[in-house]
Formats: sequence, structure tokens, C-alpha cells
Amino acid sequence: MRASFDRNLIKKYDRPGPRYTSYPPATEFTQEVGEDQYRQKLIESNERKTPLSLYFHIPFCESGCYYCGCNIIISHRKGIERPYLDRVYREMDMISDLLESSRPVVQLHWGGGTPNYLEPDEIEEFMSEIRRRFRFSEDAEVSIEIDPRYATDEQLKVIRNVGFNRISMGLQDLDEKVQRAINRIQPYELMHRTMERLRGLGFESINIDLIYGLPYQSARSFEKTVEKVIELDPDRVAVYSFAYVPWVKPIQKHIDPKTLPDPEEKLSILEMVIDKFQNAGYVYIGMDHFAKPGDELALAQQKGELWRNFQGYTTRKGVELIGIGATSIGMLYDSYFQNFKTLREYNSAVDSGHLPVFRGVVLGDDDLTRREVIMDIMCNLGVSFSRIEALFGIDFREYFSEELENLRELEEDGLIEVKEDSIRILPPGRLLIRNVAMVFDAYLKTKKELKFSRTI
Repeated sequence: MRASFDRNLIKKYDRPGPRYTSYPPATEFTQEVGEDQYRQKLIESNERKTPLSLYFHIPFCESGCYYCGCNIIISHRKGIERPYLDRVYREMDMISDLLESSRPVVQLHWGGGTPNYLEPDEIEEFMSEIRRRFRFSEDAEVSIEIDPRYATDEQLKVIRNVGFNRISMGLQDLDEKVQRAINRIQPYELMHRTMERLRGLGFESINIDLIYGLPYQSARSFEKTVEKVIELDPDRVAVYSFAYVPWVKPIQKHIDPKTLPDPEEKLSILEMVIDKFQNAGYVYIGMDHFAKPGDELALAQQKGELWRNFQGYTTRKGVELIGIGATSIGMLYDSYFQNFKTLREYNSAVDSGHLPVFRGVVLGDDDLTRREVIMDIMCNLGVSFSRIEALFGIDFREYFSEELENLRELEEDGLIEVKEDSIRILPPGRLLIRNVAMVFDAYLKTKKELKFSRTI
């Protein structure tokens, strides 16, 4: 089902809202939930015998991109990663001691920062240390983010040889004026050469990230970038909206707000992006993701099996995510936990023999029910009432009577269709899917001010 772009509806419903990489959102995490609960929940998770997903955060970058909103450490000096890796291994020891060794790892992701900040021998060592503590399934999805500006042939060969089969890289924009404004010079020739290297090495899936709303961008200028990306033929594309928040991310103070596209132009960019990728044969998965029709994301959505976690959309629903490293977030079945964000606090916790968790949230029955509904809306474009009723022993229409009433305006505006036993997202509602999900969010009812990115 193609998404359709209705500018009037988008303007009407454009408001702050969660991205629902979790429910409850991370804004509900509390420092009252910490190490003791995490340890207990890890032990309890063994009773479910669910497969595992591992996320490792590598916070180092060789240079700073002015749009960046990640938790990173910028350094040209190699060697600062060594103490960090040693502490990550110690955190792995603490976690693996609590988990049944028989539970298979079906998904692994290295994010950052820039994971290819690590030298080839460090990449080999790191993966060896992970495999020494965890057992991988034969069909495990093993992915890594790279910065192609710093990726050497040797690094890419090692990344493939140690078992990575999926790779993601940022491009953002190919326009040289935009690149200078965001401090990221990355010519098309480099991207083309990197794509050829990755295909030659046999990676199963290649993802390219773009950002719209950057300095000096326009629909006309960014269209050239989109066309070039389509030529590169990645399996997946993510097109993120730039959020200018220099009061939160000081590095963004390098960007002159007068150079940013105005809201009307930004909408025109988004409309162009969606049309271009859909016309090129990509499936609009939702939010900011596109995938080829045969990609696992598209197939999982067709089957109603897509899910979301803190890395975005995932095909591995039902696995339990273990976050390792500074700022990482873990997602167990009924709880979420986040590690300390700063290296100083992370190091101190690990050095003293503690799991480096500083906040989290434990889900109640209502949270679990609403999470299932919200994730179905966000990922699978609709909700089956009978499926939710079977899972949680409720009468959907009775349990969500207030929410169904609040959906009337969205239905009248053609965003959704409410049937006797289901809710279905219609083409105009594809772009406003967060607005539909927000109706079922119990936490928003208590908020006087919504501190989230805007839904468009």
C-alpha cells in the first residue's frame, strides 16, 4: 500500500509525539528502577527461554558532524577506545553470568558513534570476545554501522570475515554546500566505490541513511541526492528529519538556523522523497524507512510480524534485547533498562563491579496491552481486535472505548478505517501513523507539555 501525501492533513496533525521505539517511551524511564531490578529481570528472562538480540554502543568518532544528536566522543587520537573495550568485556561477563548459555543470539548490532573507529585487529578481538560469551544461531542477523569516509579496505574485509552480514552507512546529502555546512564532506564517488566494495564482499543487506531539513537544502537540491542514492541501489533507505536542538546538542550551535529550510520547504522535501522512492519500487515501511519489496522488513510487514526497538524497525519480534556499553538500552519482555550515558559514570560502575544501569521502567499489564496495540499500528498498519483479545483476555471495544471514540476525527479525515474487529491505516494515514498510535498512549494524557520530536 503506497503512502499518499496530503499537505493539509499533515499540517493539521503535525505536533510533538513519541517515535515509539518503545512503549512506554524513554521519557517514562526513572532512576528508581536500576541495577537490582535489571539483575532480577535478566534472571527471570531465562524462564522464557527467548532468543537474544545484542546491541553494543561504540561512542567514538574521528570528526564531529554538526547535525549529530548521538552520544559520541570525538577524537583523532586512537587508543582511547582500548580502556572502553576492556570495560565492555567486563560488562559482558556480568551479563552472560546471569543468562542461560543455551539461549541463541539471533541478532547483533554495533552502533555509535562510529564502530569502524576500531582498528581491524580490535574488530576481530571484539567479535571474538562476544562469541566466547554468547552462542549465535546459524541465521543470525549481524549488522554494523560504518562511516564510509574512514572505512579502509582492510576494515571492510575484516568486518565481513568476522561474520557481519548487514551494513548501514550515513550519507545525509550529496550537495557540497550542505556537506560543508554540516562538516561532513562525502562525495558520490566515495559512496559508489564503497558500495562496490561491500557488494564484492557479499553483504546480504546494505542500508543508506539520509537526513532532510539540513542547512541550504531544498526539494530541488535534495532531489539530486535521492536520484543518486537510487542509482546506488541500497536494499534499505532511512530518511530522517533533522531536529535542530542546540540547547540539547551543543555541536549544533555550528549551524546557522537562518540556513535551515522553512516548514513549507521541508514538507516539499518530504513529499518529493516519498514519491521518488516509491516510484523507484521501494516499499514505504513507515516513519522514515524504505525497503525493496523482497527485503525482510517489507516481507515481515506483509505478514504482520514487524516490530520496533531502539534501533528502529526489526523483523525479530519476541527477542529480548540486551544493551551493552555506555548509553545502551536493553528491552526485556516486561522491562527496559538504560546504561549510564557518560564514560565517567559508566567506567566507575563497571570498575566497582556493578551493572552500569542508571534508569529504567518495569511494565504493568496495561503497558503490555497498549504496547502491542501501538506496535501493531506503527509496524503492521492496523490492529486486529480479536488477536489482542486472545493475547490479553480483554474485550477490545470495552477496554479501549475512550480511545475508539477519540479515533473518530482521524477516521473522518480518512487516516484510518475502523471496522467491527479491526483498525486499518489508510494511505493518507501512513505519514501520520504516530498520531494514530498516540491515541492509545496512556502516558500522554498526564502530560502538560510534550517534549518529543514533531510527528512530521
